[in-house]
Amino acid sequence: MQVSVTRRSVDLSAYPDLVVVILGFRVRRLRGIAAVLGIGKGLRQIEANPPAGLLSSEQFLFALNHVGIRQYWRDLESLEAFTRSEPHSRWWRDFLRDSGGAGFWHESYSRQGMEAVYIDMPSPVGFDRFAPERQPTGPFMSARERMAAN
Repeated sequence: MQVSVTRRSVDLSAYPDLVVVILGFRVRRLRGIAAVLGIGKGLRQIEANPPAGLLSSEQFLFALNHVGIRQYWRDLESLEAFTRSEPHSRWWRDFLRDSGGAGFWHESYSRQGMEAVYIDMPSPVGFDRFAPERQPTGPFMSARERMAAN
């Protein structure tokens, strides 16, 4: 008996400025569980009321202590508008003040370039496993600038 598989692809020509973002939250200490659960609440709000430009968002597990999110954005401008608005700007500001026992990272991929940032991660993931470190300061502070530099 021969088994048939379904093979599919997609036409991305309507999305020339597509940006794919992969984010991860890793529990580093026991209190990090509460931090990650708080992020989950925020993600449910985003799913209930998606920001302009967010085409799709998926959640997955890397490990029991490491959750991930993959997002597809129409363009970098839409992603930047979201990150600079509430509630994201507040979440980010609060997390940078106190990571709550959790680590965070994101990597962005587009035809224009790639970039990444890692906050309080206990061990390297993604690009951080092989690329030389560069401090996210000055013009290298924003995702747009990191993407243009790489």
